Amino acid sequence: MSQKAEKPSLSGTRLKTRKRDEKEKYDPSLFRDAIIAGLNETDGDLDLVSKYLDTAGAKLDYRRYADVLFDILVAGGQLAPGGSIVEDPDPNKLSKTHVCVFGTEESIDKLKAFYDIFYKLLRRYKYLEKSFEETLKKLILFLKGYHESDQRKLAIITGVFLATGFCSAKVLSNLFEDHLVKDGLSLDFATMMFRVWLEERDIQSINGALKKAQLDTRLLELFPLNKRSLENFVVHFEKARLSPIADMQKAISTSGIRKNLQKQLGEMIKDEESVEEMLRFIQEQIKDNSLNDSEITTMVWNTIMAAVAVGKR
Repeated sequence: MSQKAEKPSLSGTRLKTRKRDEKEKYDPSLFRDAIIAGLNETDGDLDLVSKYLDTAGAKLDYRRYADVLFDILVAGGQLAPGGSIVEDPDPNKLSKTHVCVFGTEESIDKLKAFYDIFYKLLRRYKYLEKSFEETLKKLILFLKGYHESDQRKLAIITGVFLATGFCSAKVLSNLFEDHLVKDGLSLDFATMMFRVWLEERDIQSINGALKKAQLDTRLLELFPLNKRSLENFVVHFEKARLSPIADMQKAISTSGIRKNLQKQLGEMIKDEESVEEMLRFIQEQIKDNSLNDSEITTMVWNTIMAAVAVGKR
């Protein structure tokens, strides 16, 4: 009778783990040091910067440290909450590079040239697109932590990003944060950004991008509460020679007022309120919102007809 062969035992044997399965320690400072050193070696030659970033992606973990990468490309170093540069405890180490957006001359042409760095990088590493938008949102949130010239540079290059369709207008959502609005930073940023955006695209394109991001009806919120009115909005943007932005907001506000008026009037008809009360309400709306008489007449007629049609059902 033949004996059954024993199966080989693995006891006492140390299994080798594949390198890709080993979880490396998260160390953004090592990544930062490598990127800053590589950028500094280019001496600000933008072609060399693009070539370096292209090849470095094969060695460095862009996916894991995407936020650090974009912090450096915009602000020159890794950012702490609030917008200050994280300084290395070793004074001999460089924590910042001037090869970045904030290190570029405050000129639309110069910043457009730096935009190409981002364009080539994301074309090569498409998986960075989402991280780029998230980091840009964060960078806008930290506006208060930058020098005024850097705030303007960020506004200019954001205008370029939006004009080229490089990112969604959703990156602007943090502009409506109270601390930025209160200090006037949101309005200053938006004014500069819209100026650049309008130079490249028409107002219909801008309105469409804002609508897609569900921000088209929020532009009045760029103003502090005590100045938040259509009149102040129009005066500001017309003074800044951005009349298309003022006209866009007037159209949006008028549309919102009309819809609200139509809704309230419909409810008054439904509740069978008197004609006198309805007339008083309509006249108040015309006076308060500077509405056009003929336009209101058409809207009121359509509302009455709609209410009659519903009543016949």
